Amino acid sequence: MARIAGVNLPTNKRVVIALRYIYGIGPTNARQICDRVGIDPARRVNQLTEDEIIRIRDNIDRDWTVEGDLRREVAMNIKRLMDLGCYKGLRHRKGLPVHGQRTHTNARTRKGPAKPIAGKKKVTK
Repeated sequence: MARIAGVNLPTNKRVVIALRYIYGIGPTNARQICDRVGIDPARRVNQLTEDEIIRIRDNIDRDWTVEGDLRREVAMNIKRLMDLGCYKGLRHRKGLPVHGQRTHTNARTRKGPAKPIAGKKKVTK
């Protein structure tokens, strides 16, 4: 089993797919890693040698911010916006959508379940 950046990669998936299990590595970065290390993206993780796994691990450690460091960096950026009191920081603080989406309807993922309003009744025909 390959363990890279503190994540166990699934052994029977292709390398380019398995690398995406690491937080901070998406499709493009996974392809770039395979190209730089010289591994065919179609190979399976269980077909990799220890040397190839070490080369992948070194490449990721050297060139990408992943997992805990990236999560910490994102959290610090959000905290900085909240401390500044800028518009995006206020939206984060209130738990509302940050990127300009409408909130009159929808936005339930960010706002949570709908809260009933006292005194308002449904209109029936």
